[in-house]
Amino acid sequence: MFRSTKLHKKFLAVLLLAGPATVVTPLVTTVAKAATPVASAPAQGVIKQKSDFAFDDTVDRIKADIAKKGIRFFDEIDHTALGASADLPINRSKLLLFGNPPLGVQFLQANPVAGLDWPVRMLVTQDDDGAVWVSWSDFRFVANRYQLAHRDKQIAMASEVAASIASSTRK
Repeated sequence: MFRSTKLHKKFLAVLLLAGPATVVTPLVTTVAKAATPVASAPAQGVIKQKSDFAFDDTVDRIKADIAKKGIRFFDEIDHTALGASADLPINRSKLLLFGNPPLGVQFLQANPVAGLDWPVRMLVTQDDDGAVWVSWSDFRFVANRYQLAHRDKQIAMASEVAASIASSTRK
């Protein structure tokens, strides 16, 4: 499961310090599965669209469309580099974080815990066959998750903007 016994021992030590033994087994299983590259995984409330461009071009097109729309770009997280630094190889994966605070903060006003899903996240991945995918949360699903009442227009707008940004990866 783990390439490095040293890493495995450190991980188990952290888990043992973190909580009761009943939590250790499920976490170890989850981490071992997460370290195995997969072509696709099921995820509730996620929209996934195939890109017509190479991985780097897809990321660049999304970032350019975000800038063109005047949306604030917050950060980019390179999952592949993070995995490599832990000697856990995965296919190419970058998470892009962006948003429009005047829109997004309205969701936090309705339910502060919604901050777990804002700012917006768009994930670019490459599967074993080389296909590039763009994935993002279905905002109707997120709205239901946080029971965001009286925000239908804002949810519709967030959905339209995310779909528009993702469409920049289609010819």
